[in-house]
Amino acid sequence: MTADPHLSDLAGAVIHDVVVPARAPWLHHIAAGQTLRIVDLEGNQAVDFLLYCAADDAERYSAQDTVAAQGNLFLRAGTKLLSNEGRPMMTIAATSVEYHDTIGGACSCESNTLRYGHHTKSEHACVENFLEANLTQGRGKRDIVSNINFFMNVPVEPDGSLGIVDGISAPGLTVDLRADMDVVVVVSNCPQVNNPCNGFNPTPVRMIVTA
Repeated sequence: MTADPHLSDLAGAVIHDVVVPARAPWLHHIAAGQTLRIVDLEGNQAVDFLLYCAADDAERYSAQDTVAAQGNLFLRAGTKLLSNEGRPMMTIAATSVEYHDTIGGACSCESNTLRYGHHTKSEHACVENFLEANLTQGRGKRDIVSNINFFMNVPVEPDGSLGIVDGISAPGLTVDLRADMDVVVVVSNCPQVNNPCNGFNPTPVRMIVTA
């Protein structure tokens, strides 16, 4: 029997293992000390990501605090994902992709219309995925804050301009996140087809939680 390459180097017992379909949302509670591995199964797939404190969801991931604390726009191994209270929520324990994006934001029907034309208005988007998942726990659109985009490549040019370009991921690459507190993770497996963040072809990702 062939060993599962996505599990072979993981410490601890697997307590949750699911493939999130292309374009779909995902929500899961992760306890302090547990680790979430996100696997980019087919490569070049953006994973939009939000964090809420399980004890009080008024505390949630803060891109501003995270970027200011590390003095860098890009998220790498060792980065602590800070809350709006300045507390570590999760730490990037390991990543096989050099860096991840925290400024590109989440696509929406409105932004798609503005960027790509009115004909895209009906296309599903990350904001809708976030809202669908959050509504199951009583959160609404106002609770969607600036998100992380794992595996997405948003370079910043010397003049300060940025753009969404081809990803730097590949099939089977991973990022491991260790929970520093009890958290609720909300993911949109990005459905965008109008820019290269998903190679114009959204694909599934795998979520593995170990304890």
